[in-house]
Amino acid sequence: MKSITATEAKNNFGDLLMNAQSAPITITRNGKEQGVLVSVNEYLRLKQHALQTAISDGLSSGDAGILDIDSIKTQARARFEK
Repeated sequence: MKSITATEAKNNFGDLLMNAQSAPITITRNGKEQGVLVSVNEYLRLKQHALQTAISDGLSSGDAGILDIDSIKTQARARFEK
């Protein structure tokens, strides 16, 4: 994955957006990874995958519980924070 500094990202934001359409880009500050810029298509794919995984896990548990959208979103967010 390509990596650039926050200063480079700020100074070349238009190019950064275009490059993120083909591959994620890590943004660093003081040598530490601080974020990743992805295309909107990749972001939507990740969200859909997380939602499908949460639903599948709930159904296969034998006790899906309440399947409301807020609970599903909370479970999906928790997976990305791990």
